[in-house]
Amino acid sequence: MPDPSLLMAMTAMLLAIGAFAGVLAGLLGVGGGIILVPAFFYAFTTLGYGGPQLMQVCLATSLATIIVTSVRSVLAHHRRGAVDWDILRRWAPGIALGAVLGVVVAAGLRSATLQGIFGILAFAVGIYMTFGRAHWRLGAAMPGGWRRALVSPVVGFLSVLMGIGGGSFGVPLMSLHAVPIHRAVATAAGFGAAIAVPSVIGFLMLNVGAEGRPPFTLGAVNGPAFLIVIAMTLITAPLGARLAHAMDPKPLKRIFGVFLTLIALNMLRKAVGW
Repeated sequence: MPDPSLLMAMTAMLLAIGAFAGVLAGLLGVGGGIILVPAFFYAFTTLGYGGPQLMQVCLATSLATIIVTSVRSVLAHHRRGAVDWDILRRWAPGIALGAVLGVVVAAGLRSATLQGIFGILAFAVGIYMTFGRAHWRLGAAMPGGWRRALVSPVVGFLSVLMGIGGGSFGVPLMSLHAVPIHRAVATAAGFGAAIAVPSVIGFLMLNVGAEGRPPFTLGAVNGPAFLIVIAMTLITAPLGARLAHAMDPKPLKRIFGVFLTLIALNMLRKAVGW
């Protein structure tokens, strides 16, 4: 039986993590995973949990929360007619395939390697959020044919290696191809479901060693973290959305980009053992 004091400390930390992630998701429109993965990692290591597969637990648990939040988001956006179902239908199969490949690769990597990968990719996302401009374009329409067949699995693959949904890669991808931002955000929520569902099924079948594993972990998904974070994000995301309507989120998004860049650099520092 886990130490009750550790369980209480873990619960308190997860409540704070879920509340923070929910506010940011509502305020800035960013997916919670890009905050949840490093937050889970630091919380679990602070509490004394670790081991060579801790990052897999963090990635899988983050992706499990994305199943709930992405489906809820898609339904809400669909009621407003914002989801581009044509893009979603064409891109979802390749994204899901890439997500499955991501689980296969992630299952064989050590935590330090996954930390490094997360750090590099989060650094790139942070730089884009800080310096990216709405008028930047790579094309007048989303890629089709062989380009879609090549790019869509990459979106799913990289997202699983970061434990994130469709927003961090999907929204920039669509914005750079002239998809209006509100439609891109709505459709990227569907990308999140295509990433999270197959990847979580795979992570539930992963055998994580008992040494250093957080309590109540099924496969690689930590049950308490999943339940607490989902509950808190459902409560605090509407608060973040109200704040977004009360202030200009653009400078806040750039500030968050700088914050994310610092998180990424710290993750890279830990990955190389500094």
